[in-house]
Amino acid sequence: MAFTLRAAEGRDATALNALERICFGDDEDSFSPSQLKYLVTKANAQTRLIIDDDGALMGYGTLLFRRNEKKARLYSFCLHPDVRGQGLGQRLLLALEAVALTRGCDSIYLEVRADNRAAISLYRRMGYEVLHWMEDYYHDGCAAWKMLRSLGEGDGAAA
Repeated sequence: MAFTLRAAEGRDATALNALERICFGDDEDSFSPSQLKYLVTKANAQTRLIIDDDGALMGYGTLLFRRNEKKARLYSFCLHPDVRGQGLGQRLLLALEAVALTRGCDSIYLEVRADNRAAISLYRRMGYEVLHWMEDYYHDGCAAWKMLRSLGEGDGAAA
């Protein structure tokens, strides 16, 4: 199956919400449809989607930007369980890193649940380094790792 990457639009909010529920459940750290629509249409953010041949949303990632800041924040990132392990996470991260570079950013930081071993493994393979531990970070009490990746010429991010 082939997959397409594209920028998110307001009309994608319902599909984004459905994917959020599949990936993260209905916990208090998940976004609501209105929050997702705001992220896509009004926030100083960029969201990239992975769409399958049938037009179904299979993954997304959102970067947040702050004025006069050279660091982007990977605010949300998820892949449908059916497509994990196919290299789509790496492809999506590379696309987001390219977006950050075009916005003048020199790095991306993120927080990841300490119990999300697959995500931590992906981020480490992609060059993200652990900055520090954040105890009791998520609503359910789970801790998080804060990670950072420096972006620079020749690192493959724009590929």
